[in-house]
Formats: sequence, structure tokens, C-alpha cells
Amino acid sequence: MIRYTLGIILAATALTADGVRVLQSNAAGDNIHVIDPATNKVVGIIDDIEVPHGLVIAPDGRRIYVADEALRTLDIVDAKTLKVTKRIPLSGRPNNVDVSRDGAYVYVGIRQAPGAVDVIETASLTNVKSIPVKGEIHNVYVTPDGKFAVAGSIAASTISVIDTSTNTLAWTLTLSAGIRPMAFTRNGDGSTKDIIVQLSNFHGFAVVDFAARKEIQRITLPDPPGHEKETQGLQGSPSHGLAITPDGKMLWVTSKYYDYVAAYSLPDYKLLKVVPVGLHPEWLTIPPDGKSLYVAVAGKDATVVVDNKTMKVVKTIPVGSVPKRNVSGMLRTN
Repeated sequence: MIRYTLGIILAATALTADGVRVLQSNAAGDNIHVIDPATNKVVGIIDDIEVPHGLVIAPDGRRIYVADEALRTLDIVDAKTLKVTKRIPLSGRPNNVDVSRDGAYVYVGIRQAPGAVDVIETASLTNVKSIPVKGEIHNVYVTPDGKFAVAGSIAASTISVIDTSTNTLAWTLTLSAGIRPMAFTRNGDGSTKDIIVQLSNFHGFAVVDFAARKEIQRITLPDPPGHEKETQGLQGSPSHGLAITPDGKMLWVTSKYYDYVAAYSLPDYKLLKVVPVGLHPEWLTIPPDGKSLYVAVAGKDATVVVDNKTMKVVKTIPVGSVPKRNVSGMLRTN
């Protein structure tokens, strides 16, 4: 009863005005915490989604799309009420999701064999297509220019690139290990330059030239002297989180081996600093103003805030059980 009442109070707080929010899903729970980056306080809770995986905010800020592993649905959450308004059946168990830049489609990675990317039309809220790909899909991302949806398979070690103008497979690339989180750098004209990709059992990241369709560089994260390596609970992924600042000048990467986030300059990939954040850091998100990095720290049930200028931890925010995926953006409440 106490938890329910608290949820109602927090949800009501989130409805006071439009604003940028950080959404933190909790992998071992049935809720998502809503954080106001202006105060670094939890201002709302989205309940009734058991095992939420990926999530994304619609470009107009009026909906939140959440992959529901338990029900194998894409759950639609109203940004104003923070309530689930619809559940759309998928072709299999989902993992991560992303939305097209115009908001017309949501792309859902299907982790169930043989693997697919389901396409949800947001106008009708229906599953209009399931695109076959090589291997079960863990993560899917729409490129910054909106022209492609890029899906990664752990089992097949393959990146599948989908043309969003036709929702058909454009090309694939197989690497040496399973595909984990990805991020994207841009050319001067806004087109995709590189795919930065984390790989199974690799403590670091690879760089794939998007136009050339090949890996061009691989960078190993540092082993801090005197620090014991964490090997429990890694799930085959010693590095599992990426974020690029809005100005495109800095990349943050997580280390689950050593419980830190590392900053690299772009485009030269030079190490800038290592910042300890706690046991098992996972996904990362940076709100549009670029001031702070939000780190899902699964081992301490918290979201840790790092100032992007000072590169220091400024806040630890208690959230739910085993926080992993997170996202940030504007929520519209009127």
C-alpha cells in the first residue's frame, strides 16, 4: 500500500509541466523510474510492465514505447498519465527498441529465434511487418540521420542494416563476436560515419566504417593498476553501455570488469578519464543539454550522474531492482 501511494504521488509530480526526463528501466522489476535532470530526483514511476527491456520516447514526447519481455508486447505508455494504454503483440520475445525520426514507426528487436525486427506503425498502433534478419536481435537503433535502423545479433555476431524508407534489409556485416550496444558518429553532412560497437567477451569497443562496411579499429579499455577484475554476473559482456555527447566530441563507455565509465575524445578515440561509478554499470544516456551522463548501475540499484565537464560523480539516485536500459528526452504532458 505504501509503495502504491508513493507511486501515485510521484506520477502526479511528473504531470506538472513538460520537461526533459531520464527514464530508467529496472530489469528485475516491473517498473520504470522517471528522473527530472534539473533536480536529479525521481518524479514519477511507470508501473505494470514486468521485465521491461528497451524503451524510447516518441519524437513528439507524447508516448513512451517499452519492450515488454514477459508479455512479448510493445507497451504504449502515455507521457501525461504514465499509464500503459495499449499492448501490441510482437512476433517473439523483444529486447531493445527505437523509433523513426518522424515518429511513424517503432523498430523492435526480436530476441527469439530465428530473429527479426518488428515494425510497429504508430498511427494505427499495429505490427505491420516483421523483417527477417540473421540471428536473434539484442539491440536496434535508428541512425542519427534517420535513414537506417541498425540491428545487432549476439548469436550470429551480425549487424543488420535496414533501409527505413522501405523497411527492407539493405546490408549485413558479420564481426568476430556477438553484437552488443552500439552508438553512431556523424559526418559533416549528418550522415552516419562510424558504428561504435561493443562485442561479447571484449573489454572495449570496435569501430565500423559505415560507408565501407568494415571494421577499422578496436580499442581495449584500460585495466586500472591495483584493481581486482569483477568476473561475476557479466553475462558475456564486460563492457555494455555507450553514449556520445550531443556535440559529438566525447564518447562514454562502461567497464563492468572494473566498475567505471571511461571518456574518449572524438573523432580520435583518445582516452580522457576513467570515473568509478559502482558495481556493474550498464546503459548510458545523456539528455539533450549535454551537461550530465546518467549511468544505470545494476549492482547498486541506482542511476549515477556524472558531470560531463568536471567528469565527476555528482549524484546517486536510488531506483528499482537491477537498472539496465535508460533513455532521455522531452515528455509532453499537455
